[in-house]
Amino acid sequence: MNALPMYIEKGLRNTAFFLALLSAFSLFTIVLVIITSVVLRKFFDAPLYFAEELVGLLLSATLFLGLPMATLNGQHIRVTLMSELLQKRSPIYAKLLSIFSLMIGIGFMGWIFLESIPWMEFAIKRELKSETARILLYPLMSVVPFSIGLCGVIYCAKLFGFIHKQDD
Repeated sequence: MNALPMYIEKGLRNTAFFLALLSAFSLFTIVLVIITSVVLRKFFDAPLYFAEELVGLLLSATLFLGLPMATLNGQHIRVTLMSELLQKRSPIYAKLLSIFSLMIGIGFMGWIFLESIPWMEFAIKRELKSETARILLYPLMSVVPFSIGLCGVIYCAKLFGFIHKQDD
């Protein structure tokens, strides 16, 4: 029975790590696009016409690809005033607050996930493309429900004790 939580935690950590690597690759690509555009503008008076659009799309992808790792490690922005105060008074209250915050996280991620699916399906059906460079949008838009869904699973795993480090 102890093997299941270990496999779940390992699977979630590996998946989040892979997405974090993709996030880092997106950041690297952003830097390359900007450098290329600046060099082309400076020396050839011909910047990349699609640079701003591509950088914006990659920046959005970077955020969502990095979100599961931040959620898993509890590295997102948190207000700890209440939890620290409750921890001093009674660890039970702190634990209840932690459970409550995980449930809010699950609810929020579920809501965003449900909102993002029709949005992505619309982009797939219409084969939406970006305005300037005509980049297909749905591959990047599919990052949102996948990432948000994974964050919801991470919150559930934390709630049910499959991930033991509960920072939320």
